[in-house]
Amino acid sequence: MNGTPTVVDDVMTRRVVALRTGAAFKDIVKTMREWRISALPVLDDGGCVVGVVSEADLLPKEEYSEGDPGRYGQVRDPAEVRKADAVTAGELMTTPAVTVGPDHTLAHAARVMARTRVKRLPVVGRDGTLKGIVSRSDLLKVFLRDDADIAEEVRREVVVRLFGTHSDGVRVEVRDGAVIFTGQARETALIPLAVLLARAVPGVVDVRCELSGLHRRPDLPDPQRAAPT
Repeated sequence: MNGTPTVVDDVMTRRVVALRTGAAFKDIVKTMREWRISALPVLDDGGCVVGVVSEADLLPKEEYSEGDPGRYGQVRDPAEVRKADAVTAGELMTTPAVTVGPDHTLAHAARVMARTRVKRLPVVGRDGTLKGIVSRSDLLKVFLRDDADIAEEVRREVVVRLFGTHSDGVRVEVRDGAVIFTGQARETALIPLAVLLARAVPGVVDVRCELSGLHRRPDLPDPQRAAPT
């Protein structure tokens, strides 16, 4: 698709700051502050992602630092107490890590982020090793795509493929990522499918369809119906 981002590998950040399981609490805080990130993947000795440490994993240390034994009795989740006492990444991390593969679609990554309510995902290979990080902002890069590029793909991959030799009557315009179909379509039954496929083109934010069926004089035979001889 002429370099258009379609999968995670196209948009992910390849330079990644990661932790080992033995990383100390203060070093984790310093790393987050230095790199201005709120979560870090944790790797084992083989470079495989085994968990993620986020700011939320660090907060119990502060929350239960007042020295009031009664506060521990109010905790519903024992994991919070364990994290309050944790001092290494291996003890603090949330595991298993929520990850995606480099060949996953951007839509899949977006759904995983929405479902798990995270801002970034480690990208792992088939062997579990860390390949990169994909963030919400990375997924939005596709919407920076040029209107002319989107229009060309919609014509080629949607209009020509669906309507074939009758595609000349279907016009495509793109304004700020919104696709506008105008003109006449001979195969009117394909119009809803054209709209559906156009919405799936990377960078498209909306589709407006103003297509009409092909008008013909009522005294002329329908060219799509073969008359008996």
